[in-house]
Amino acid sequence: MKIVLLKDVKGVGRKYDIKSVSDGYALNFLIPKRLAEVGTASALGRAERHKSEESATKKVHEDLLSKNIKSLEGVMVEMSGKANDKGHLFASIHGEAICKALKDQKGIDVLPEFLVLEKPVKEVGDHVIPVEVQDKKGAFTLTVKASE
Repeated sequence: MKIVLLKDVKGVGRKYDIKSVSDGYALNFLIPKRLAEVGTASALGRAERHKSEESATKKVHEDLLSKNIKSLEGVMVEMSGKANDKGHLFASIHGEAICKALKDQKGIDVLPEFLVLEKPVKEVGDHVIPVEVQDKKGAFTLTVKASE
């Protein structure tokens, strides 16, 4: 059965991808959980439009960030989270939250896929967050403090 993914599905594909999956998987899992819709002509057209808009937006972000990647040097972003006595956060900080804090505090818009995080931030303290766009690299500092 041909489907259009409405969200990223591990092992199947990314949002707005057009995929062929077994009927049972589509009808019993993907469609009821609103992870996908049946691949009708209108759904396929809508998916293509969304995908082209998304790629155009990503390209604009890439171009802007590659021109201004040096503006990230020396930038310090502060975040806080609940932590134990040893400085381990109860909830890790992922790329989406870091990008939101960077935009809110400094007005710099970075997409999460441009952050080069090996793993989410789980410790209180200063962390250097590398950013890579095309062949250009930069970094900024994330300061994580414990909140009560």
